[in-house]
Amino acid sequence: MAVNIITRQDAEALIPVEASREIIQNVPQRSKLLPLMRRLPNMTALQKTIPVLSSLPSASFVNGDTGQKGTTNAKWDKLPLTAEELAVIVPISENVLADADYDIWGELRPQIEEAFGVAIDAAIAFGTNKPASWPTAIVPAAIAAGNNVQMGTGTDLASEIIGPDGLMAKVENDGYRVNGFFADGTMEAYLRDLRDKENRFLYTRSLEEYTPDRLVGRPIFYDNQGIFDVAQALMIAGDFSNAVYAIRQDMTYKVLTEAVIQNADGTIAYNLAQQDMVALRCVMRLGVQIAAPITRRNENNANRYPFAVLQPASTQSTNTATTDESEVQ
Repeated sequence: MAVNIITRQDAEALIPVEASREIIQNVPQRSKLLPLMRRLPNMTALQKTIPVLSSLPSASFVNGDTGQKGTTNAKWDKLPLTAEELAVIVPISENVLADADYDIWGELRPQIEEAFGVAIDAAIAFGTNKPASWPTAIVPAAIAAGNNVQMGTGTDLASEIIGPDGLMAKVENDGYRVNGFFADGTMEAYLRDLRDKENRFLYTRSLEEYTPDRLVGRPIFYDNQGIFDVAQALMIAGDFSNAVYAIRQDMTYKVLTEAVIQNADGTIAYNLAQQDMVALRCVMRLGVQIAAPITRRNENNANRYPFAVLQPASTQSTNTATTDESEVQ
């Protein structure tokens, strides 16, 4: 007697191909950091290397018509970009699926997209559950390089961000240019009324959906999902062209019908076949790397970094912003 099973072909109608293609396009939108970062071509292998300049060439004037021309060299280091797997399994009772009068997958899809975006941002910014192959997270790396400013220590918040001792200056002094900001959601209340001495706003609200607000002309994204550890940092400013990512595998799905799902301690959480359940497994793979290429302004690898962070004060307070527009780069 033949044993009947629900095959992958039988269950494909539950997960339309169109939905699978759409979700990978939405994950970078759900993330707040990936839109700021530079996306590389999709990876074709588990690992690829990125060349990063580590020694700069030099030039010199020639002495007279027959003077000897000098020589120089340059060096490059290799930074690894390793694809790491991000995954989740969503178990659900077959009875719930049968009794539901609405599209459960349609309800879950944006939540899964958001969960993937949160996990990616937390790993890149703070190192939360970061894969070992990914670089040191931005916040601890910036602090280690001395690129940190404590809120409340400057003339006002504007000077702490754009002044000569502010976040932007920390990045610029290392030879990079700030092209974006990532901040905790609570910071928007502090930024909305920032003005220069001519009473002009330094902060511009976007009037279009999916278009970021701008701070001194640079895009700024906010975390309203609890990614920021506000005891460590409130804002990240940096040259996001040096933060890159590449996707190895688009998000794929598999409907599990006969699997056993275990807890971390090895005990069985669900036996799908025995408990009349199914589970949707979602997987994607991507690699992340942050480069700090040598610059002529700072050739010291120990304290050169393309990002800076605003840290909280013991008692947070801000003054009325009166920063001169000449500080804006």
